[in-house]
Amino acid sequence: MATAAPETFAHLLESAINEPGLVSSAYSAFHNYSLGNQLLALFQCTARGITPGPIATFQRWRELGRYVRKGEKAITLCRPVTVKRATPADDGDEQTVATFFVYKPLWFVVAQTDGEALPEPQTASWDRVAALASLHVTEIPFDAMNGNVMGFARDRSIAINPLNPMPHKTRFHELGHVLLGHTSEGTLNDDERTPRNLRECEAESVALLCCAALNLPGAEFSRGYIQAYWGIGNPIPERSAQRILKIANQILKAGSNDETEAQ
Repeated sequence: MATAAPETFAHLLESAINEPGLVSSAYSAFHNYSLGNQLLALFQCTARGITPGPIATFQRWRELGRYVRKGEKAITLCRPVTVKRATPADDGDEQTVATFFVYKPLWFVVAQTDGEALPEPQTASWDRVAALASLHVTEIPFDAMNGNVMGFARDRSIAINPLNPMPHKTRFHELGHVLLGHTSEGTLNDDERTPRNLRECEAESVALLCCAALNLPGAEFSRGYIQAYWGIGNPIPERSAQRILKIANQILKAGSNDETEAQ
């Protein structure tokens, strides 16, 4: 049976934006899981005084020659559950697929186990060329006439001003626009478009998470940018928070040298 969510995604994102070092700590300890689950795990470890580290299910630890100590309480993570449903149709029932997210207490941190020593964890890195290829996004020459523009996104392409002092942050921002669907919204009806202030908030939140996870400079500037567009103390909508975490995770995974577990 699923347990209640320990945090909303909006709350996790707000903490990630406002607490320097939080994302980096979560990513370094749990980078084989999704960004949302990294933050969930770190929150629980901090609250319970558990040293963050590799995390796995009871059975997976047994396969690795380690055993969960008696009495240890599992860490709760969010996992997708896909359900097939029969829906009425004119020519008979049709199968539709729906995905739900549930919270399950099934994971344990290495600090909760005893047994065989683990190999040294591989340091996660991010490769721009591999990421762009995996995401099917092209980086094109910068051709904007306005020298104050640091970068732009157009359809499935992005461009970075060669004079940009933080090209990585802008690259993550523009990738956010593309993958969040902002560059395709010109074809939608007015009431379907994401308001500009929310678009900028979403894209810059993606940039902040990616920079913070990879320990790249720029996260502090992202916080000011988000506050300027979205306002101080104005909570980001839960749906937007889910999208931001999903896209940031997608970008990090696309350029990572590590195989990410589907969580």
